[in-house]
Amino acid sequence: MKSSGGSTAAKRRAGQSAAEAVEDGMVVGLGTGSTAAHAIRAIGDMVADGLDIRGVPTSFQSRQLAIEAGIPLADLDEVDGVDVAIDGADQVAGGQLIKGGGAAHAREKIVDAAADELLIVVDPGKLADRLDHPVPVEVLPAARPVATEQIVALDGESALRSAERKDGPVVTDNGNVVLDCEFGVVEDPANLAAELSAIPGVVEHGLFVDLADEIHVGREDGVDIRTP
Repeated sequence: MKSSGGSTAAKRRAGQSAAEAVEDGMVVGLGTGSTAAHAIRAIGDMVADGLDIRGVPTSFQSRQLAIEAGIPLADLDEVDGVDVAIDGADQVAGGQLIKGGGAAHAREKIVDAAADELLIVVDPGKLADRLDHPVPVEVLPAARPVATEQIVALDGESALRSAERKDGPVVTDNGNVVLDCEFGVVEDPANLAAELSAIPGVVEHGLFVDLADEIHVGREDGVDIRTP
């Protein structure tokens, strides 16, 4: 069963809790989304108080927020590694995640996979017993017909994500489009992840399998830290 939740206070508590893991000298992956944004702001406050870190943003959005927060930034190829990444999720079941609501999952997965430790920040409404949220799949625009056909072959239904306040589809930071794919309950996330990755033209999908080290669940009265 999915839990209810989603208040700003719960998201802020989760973000601030994960930010407490950041230490002087670290390289920190900066995730995308409303809950990760609270972590970025908290890290910015720590930098203002003298913390010496570098942040690796996962999207245009997180980059702009980090600049506003005063966090020194670097690209992934400018650092030796990422000590910790802090990111949100659209759904969490145990240690398995579905991400990509902000269409940044390709860059998020690159940074999150490079990190020594990945801390996921969510409110209780993102928790589920099993993954059943639509899986975002970023594809090259020319590959959309092929990808759509092969997703149907995997017993999925896909819809091209439309942009808001503009005509046409959502275009990712990488210049691609996103298919939101319904598979019902995902019984075997690792197998579906492999099958989606094998589709020609797929850049990345939103299944994050066995990457999370801690789940920080913000609540009205505190934070529940879970280890998958």
